[in-house]
Amino acid sequence: LHAIAAALANPARRLRRLVLTEEAETALAARLPKPWALAPEHAERGRLDHLLGRDIAHQGAALLADPLAPPPLAAVLERKGPLLVLDQVSDPRNVGAILRSAAAFGAAGVIAQERHAPEETGALAKAASGALETVPLLRAVNIARTLVALRAAGCWVVGLDAGGAPLSGPALAERRVALVLGSEGEGLRRLTRETCDEVAGIILPGAGPVLDSLNVSAAAAVALYELSRRP
Repeated sequence: LHAIAAALANPARRLRRLVLTEEAETALAARLPKPWALAPEHAERGRLDHLLGRDIAHQGAALLADPLAPPPLAAVLERKGPLLVLDQVSDPRNVGAILRSAAAFGAAGVIAQERHAPEETGALAKAASGALETVPLLRAVNIARTLVALRAAGCWVVGLDAGGAPLSGPALAERRVALVLGSEGEGLRRLTRETCDEVAGIILPGAGPVLDSLNVSAAAAVALYELSRRP
């Protein structure tokens, strides 16, 4: 419901079809008062189960919409906040959760690889909980070349890896940071790591390096929180 309400409120989103149960329509209207940009079709929950699959937790609501057109990198760099670069992060729920954290901490945008990265599916949008409408999601053909472009634009590129020195927000307070997160299984690829300005890890008092035990979306949230700290 959060993702659908945000999409309905986004004038840049091209909407195709909205299917709701009566209960979901009431709940959606409480989040986003009518009129909406698209009139809903009414359906019983069983019809939505058949339409979407019984294993989908749809909350009685489904929206068919076109993907948003990604803005150019130059436009994203005009926004304030750090950037997140995803090096072959493949789980749509992780990408969605990273977008949600990016929105919470005021990140300028998220860059994912064109290949080896999930499409903007319902699972991704649901995990993002509306952040897909507010945080630009870009696609890069080549992550290493994108990092070179970010460095040329004045960003300090930090790769997140358990083997790095502790990530310190206060030490990076005067820099525009592009934070790079590796895939769920392999972490940062060699060329990606070599293209970073530095490699840093998450270390908690008394726990030592914890990045290896953290889900990539959880690691992104902790790192964004650390970057938000100031001296």
